[in-house]
Amino acid sequence: MSELAAPNGLLNIDKPAGMTSHDVVARVRRGLRVKKVGHAGTLDPMATGVLIVCLGTATRLSEYVMQSTKRYRARVRLGATTDTYDADGEILSETDASHITFEDVERAVIPFLGDIAQVPPMYSAIKQGGRKLYKLARAGETVERAPRAVSIVALEVSEWASPEFTLDVTCSAGTYIRSLAYDIGAILGVGAHLAGLVRTASGFFTLENAVSLDELTAAEGGWWRAHLVRPQDALRDWPTVSLNEIDADHIRHGRTISGADMTDDTLAWALEADGSLLAVLRAEAGIWQPHKVFLTE
Repeated sequence: MSELAAPNGLLNIDKPAGMTSHDVVARVRRGLRVKKVGHAGTLDPMATGVLIVCLGTATRLSEYVMQSTKRYRARVRLGATTDTYDADGEILSETDASHITFEDVERAVIPFLGDIAQVPPMYSAIKQGGRKLYKLARAGETVERAPRAVSIVALEVSEWASPEFTLDVTCSAGTYIRSLAYDIGAILGVGAHLAGLVRTASGFFTLENAVSLDELTAAEGGWWRAHLVRPQDALRDWPTVSLNEIDADHIRHGRTISGADMTDDTLAWALEADGSLLAVLRAEAGIWQPHKVFLTE
């Protein structure tokens, strides 16, 4: 594949269980023969569902895409805690949870609605003191973790089959569903861990529109390009600035243009006359600053 033919866009992949997000990226890189590949929003190996994979220049947009609101379907098992807060970890404690009712669980989840401070699990990629927490955990170390501000927009107990229940969650980026399961178990006094997890949506990407990894990488030819989503469609709630030839030249060379009738720090797409994506702009004091420029390779 020539450099000029390199694809630029995002793929909505239904991640299979047992693979890391990095594994998926590596398989896409090999299977599609694309050099620049990344992902926006990590899923744990146990989890399945929507994983956004970025190709070409779209890899420079992953930081924005991963900030989108997420939706999950989580299966929580009461009566046992694990060191990883999920079913992949080693059991730390077991407690009889047969007395817990559906109504008990419904009451227990209420405090987690809205803006909350959540303590991340030890087995996470968050850095503390320059080291990733999961590396400390694997070395047998446990450190105090600072709570992080997250937002849980919606929380519903959709299924109940003691000692397990299913939780439908809509939340901000950065929310650990494993920690949510652990904390609910703590409130109920019997402990809990995450037994299964499906990401059903990330921003405008939904599970219903996701393509399987096997299907994507096994087919011959370039039909998979039909699944590519343009960056401006992935973040369609951003404003769009259509550039004339003079303004496009200014942006292309790192110069500002006037006309940013937006709140400071608002991000927008800059499109050339033919509709092609040229840059991400940032509003500042009535002007558009070129934030990221995408020059043709």
